[in-house]
Amino acid sequence: MAKINFRFLLIFSAILRAFLILYGEWQDTHMEVRYTDVDYLVFSDAAALMSSGKSPYDRSTYRYSPLIAALLMPNSFLHHLWGKFLFSASDLLVGLFIHKILKLRGVPEKLCTYSTMVWLFNPFTFTIGTRGNCEPIVCAMILWIIICLMNDQLVQAAVWYGLVVHLRIYPIIYALPIILVLHPLHFQPGKKPALMDWSSRKSKPIQDSSNLRITDLQCIWVFLTSIFTWRRLVFGLISGSIFLILTGLCFYFYGWDFLDEALLYHLTRTDPRHNFSIYFYHIYLHYEQEFSSLEKLISFLPQFVVQLVLIFRFASDLPFCFFVQTLAFVAFNKVITAQYFVWFFCLLPLILPWSSLKLKWKGLACIFLWMGAQIHWLMWGYLLEFRGKNVFIQLWMASLLFLASNIYVLLNIIRNHAYCPVFKQLKHENLNKTMKHD
Repeated sequence: MAKINFRFLLIFSAILRAFLILYGEWQDTHMEVRYTDVDYLVFSDAAALMSSGKSPYDRSTYRYSPLIAALLMPNSFLHHLWGKFLFSASDLLVGLFIHKILKLRGVPEKLCTYSTMVWLFNPFTFTIGTRGNCEPIVCAMILWIIICLMNDQLVQAAVWYGLVVHLRIYPIIYALPIILVLHPLHFQPGKKPALMDWSSRKSKPIQDSSNLRITDLQCIWVFLTSIFTWRRLVFGLISGSIFLILTGLCFYFYGWDFLDEALLYHLTRTDPRHNFSIYFYHIYLHYEQEFSSLEKLISFLPQFVVQLVLIFRFASDLPFCFFVQTLAFVAFNKVITAQYFVWFFCLLPLILPWSSLKLKWKGLACIFLWMGAQIHWLMWGYLLEFRGKNVFIQLWMASLLFLASNIYVLLNIIRNHAYCPVFKQLKHENLNKTMKHD
């Protein structure tokens, strides 16, 4: 019965998204505020240019891989809504992958369904695809990589990881936790790694190899061999090769326009328009000045430090590590838009079964604080953009409040999470076999 319920929810979600796509057509025609995301118009124009044999970068503000424009080429000769249906289908695929990951980790069916609903019926998520944003495709790829790693499909995980980093640079932050989780203590030659069951959610963090009661010499050997193992080398070589091949092909066809717009722009981006980031006001005040590369990159330092702390603390609990990484990355980024929230919303259902935060007191406080800080920011943004009021200081203060709310939510999520590694550690006798194999 529960399985039928999930299938019904998936069908209902598909109908909801189809309705919103059609409603968006009506709103775009009859209302001043358009439903369609401006990025969708950029994608469509770039796809039309590719269809006519031109460069997608002839369309100003197109700052994505040519592969995304290629996916939307049917917009030109099939129907202009093709891309929205493609993105919404990816949105539903994310729901399927969330359900699959939770089932693989032994979460009860009812809890799997409730957790998946957090994605399927989240207004932030079901509108992002129907408005024409490509983020659901990236989210689906990231979840599929997690599934491949859990099933020990290393080559496939590496291929998809190289592809997703090419499409959107931000998943590069997941490289180190993936490498760390590919630890020899989790893998026995010729066998799939054993997954830690949901019932072990109250387990304490595993203290590396000391819990295995092996000799100091073996501990040193495990440490040395854990740096370069064949799994890590295979993953790194394949994913790196896929990224370089795709990037090289795009450079061959579109030259420096591709590198400047799709890659380098995002590393040194200075956007003077107001956004949720605390950096926007400083960039706005100094936009006419030429920022050095060091100044452009210095904003990555807080992100880098926070990322390292979270990775080395939670890497074994891979979905949770991905979530806290992404939330922190977005919160400290120098450009933040609403579409970035989807990056961690697709990972949120993966951690809910291990969280003691409920929809009362602390849980509600986190939700209301985060949404309240966002609404407060949007109020000042409306006064600036639509009313022309000089409220830059107030908007910057609202950005500081939004950052504080993100940090508060992040800390509460960490404190109320039951640490549970994805893989079980090998027993002592199996460890010896693994060390000889590696």
